[in-house]
Amino acid sequence: MYHLTVQQYLVSRLPWMLDDLCAFVEMDSPSNDKKTLDLFSTYLERRFREELGCRTTIFPGSETGNHLRVSWGKGTERTLILCHMDTVWPVGEAERRPFRVHDGRAYGPGVLDMKGGIVIGFHALKVLRDLGLHPCREVVVLLTSDEEVGSNSSKDLIESEAQASSAVLVLEPAVSPSGALKTWRKGIGRFVLEVIGRASHAGADPGSGVDAVQEISHQITSLYHIGQDLPGVTVNVGIVEGGTRPNVVAAYAKAEIDVRIMTLAQGEKMLRRIRGLKPVNPQAEIRVTGDINRLPMERSPGTVFLYQKARSLAKTIGLDVLEDGSGGCSDGNITSVLGVPTLDGLGAVGGGGHSLDEYVLIDKLPERAALLVLMLLSP
Repeated sequence: MYHLTVQQYLVSRLPWMLDDLCAFVEMDSPSNDKKTLDLFSTYLERRFREELGCRTTIFPGSETGNHLRVSWGKGTERTLILCHMDTVWPVGEAERRPFRVHDGRAYGPGVLDMKGGIVIGFHALKVLRDLGLHPCREVVVLLTSDEEVGSNSSKDLIESEAQASSAVLVLEPAVSPSGALKTWRKGIGRFVLEVIGRASHAGADPGSGVDAVQEISHQITSLYHIGQDLPGVTVNVGIVEGGTRPNVVAAYAKAEIDVRIMTLAQGEKMLRRIRGLKPVNPQAEIRVTGDINRLPMERSPGTVFLYQKARSLAKTIGLDVLEDGSGGCSDGNITSVLGVPTLDGLGAVGGGGHSLDEYVLIDKLPERAALLVLMLLSP
């Protein structure tokens, strides 16, 4: 059966997968540096085109860099694979912390999120080419340059490709440490709460002031309780500032708020509640700006179907793949909201994403690439 042949072939290619992982990690590609991102996308375009015979298109991006579209095979239907090239690490980080291997793990900036996913996607297509395997659907790989900063310049491209696809497979990292696939992701709301008070002398005339810092402290306390009746909802007040001097009653204070939601319905409720905040001190004025800016990837029937298919295929090569979700977002949120079946977390298995200890489990790379190949070949 070709299932085991695919797995065995990928295991034999692990040294080459590691070489590519090293090469990718040691090319800096921070979201805010167009020069390095464009160099990385040009490098990948050449690799996909010359080594795999893929059809490639580079789409100009904004200040975050160009996006790369790769297509392979033919078919009246299409499977879309999502990757992103950008990382959270600045230029020079790969030189400061070069790729290294220790005790079965590969380390380096962006190795898990998501240079490892790109390696898996590249070698999955290489298996199809080398073994002469032909999916019944065209395969399109979209490698974007701004996922880590909100996908603003790539969103329209992602939506256009997804709407022409039967399914979307996202090569973001698996759930750590289990390696589970992601059938849901929370959505995000970002808000700014401002309080306008009135300044006065804190010693000589405190009573004539309206303390914005005191008012915002009341509001922050209420914010942490505002979604407690909604399962899975979290609220975090991450930045607070206010006042000018210790001896002045503060006339202004501001808080920046992160809200995570499981469902569209929760998002609507949280939006009403946050925008409906009222001052405790009636002399204070409250202003709320912001919105739900990334809708959740809900656990839809189409996504569950893809997961069940993935789990069944994984068992044919001796793997038991579980399902889970994440409080963070990916481009899978964008495609899922369109109603296109989307399965996330098909990328590398590891831990410590966005941290100095970020790593990939080396022996899992062939397994994940084999699972991706089987998903592409499945009717």
